[in-house]
Amino acid sequence: MNPLISIAVLVITLLFAAGVFFFLNQQKKQAKSETQAQVTAQEFTNVKDIRMKYLYTRDGYIFMALKMEHFSIDLFSKREKVVLTRQLTAELSGDQQPFKFIAASRPVDISPLINEYTERLVSSTNQKQKEILRKEISVLSNYALSGEVIERQFYLLMWERTEEGAERSISRRMQDLAGCFENCKVPVEILKEKETARLCNLINNPAYAHLEDMSDEPTFPILQEQENRSA
Repeated sequence: MNPLISIAVLVITLLFAAGVFFFLNQQKKQAKSETQAQVTAQEFTNVKDIRMKYLYTRDGYIFMALKMEHFSIDLFSKREKVVLTRQLTAELSGDQQPFKFIAASRPVDISPLINEYTERLVSSTNQKQKEILRKEISVLSNYALSGEVIERQFYLLMWERTEEGAERSISRRMQDLAGCFENCKVPVEILKEKETARLCNLINNPAYAHLEDMSDEPTFPILQEQENRSA
């Protein structure tokens, strides 16, 4: 065989092998990059698990949450407000461990009110009443589309390091805290599994809306890292 032909075949073979190696290496790097760019929502929010009324974090803590129900002091006199403040201060002074207070805004579901007005509009025979109902439905529909109807919700969070007996300890603390508010006639509720999942959505998911029948089945949403692109 001509030596030049042998050298040419050898060079082509080496170039082909180098091309295959480069392609496989790039595919491996891309797969590794995609794997690193994907992170579960649980990892992103430091939530390891939610069972019963306990939230377990990835950094070794256990949380419980208390929701303060709708309670308005607008109609209280100045003296009544002072008395309530002193009562709460005295009741809560017994627990010297830290807790977190969260105030979150949440869209209000006004669809039941719109449905009620629609039913009245259909059944009404009074033309003036029909006109008023149409205007109210139009205003409420605009509020619903704009998301301007929101309510403030208030929560208290307690936590302890995850160790033997931590569930019993934090549960006792939370029961005592709930009792303090109830003694002052302030309605509260200790969150269970589904309500705790809703609270996580309310805090961490900006697209979360008013979903009372939200499924609490285990899911594994993926957050995909996006590359910054100049406009």
